[in-house]
Amino acid sequence: MLGNNQNGQGLLVVLSAPSGCGKDTVLALLEKCMPIRRSISMTTRPIRPGEQDGVDYYFVDEPYFQRMLQEDKILEYTRYAGNYYGTPRTAVDEWLHTGETVVLKIEVEGGANVRRLYPDSVSIFLVPPGMAVLEDRLRRRSSESEEEIQSRMTIARSEMKHAPQYDYIVVNDRLEDAVENIRGIIQAEKHKTCRSANLLSEVINNAES
Repeated sequence: MLGNNQNGQGLLVVLSAPSGCGKDTVLALLEKCMPIRRSISMTTRPIRPGEQDGVDYYFVDEPYFQRMLQEDKILEYTRYAGNYYGTPRTAVDEWLHTGETVVLKIEVEGGANVRRLYPDSVSIFLVPPGMAVLEDRLRRRSSESEEEIQSRMTIARSEMKHAPQYDYIVVNDRLEDAVENIRGIIQAEKHKTCRSANLLSEVINNAES
């Protein structure tokens, strides 16, 4: 089964970063070098040309989203530009139950909620090598106005203040190094003693038999 670890216990990884730090690119490369499950967010905004339901997002209407909230089936959510965005809980719990590594790409507010609900989760904050570099990356995207860029930079500075709350800080200067550092963190966390109770019991039982 994809991502099953030898301890039979899943690992939940929270990945946060300011806009423009390359979260999607890092995750795309991470998927190529290790078995992970990426959670797909749910949104009430209309689907855009080129997007696929169940791939980019789960596109739902607001009554359905509100019902999911009432039934405690949303891990974390936010409202942006009049639309809801949230992380469905069922798939995450199922993957963890089968021993898989699940990565949630979420904002700092949602990250705090997930860490509260899943105290055994591992949190990683991806940062740029400098704020000037981040601003340059935003400008090179050529997708935002000057006002939008400055707004994103203001938000980024605010988000960076939450970095000390995370377990690990990874600098995304050279992309390959950032991916390798995150991969190393995940591998090390999977072999922590506190996650290896089942493995230790199996080894001890085999030695005594």
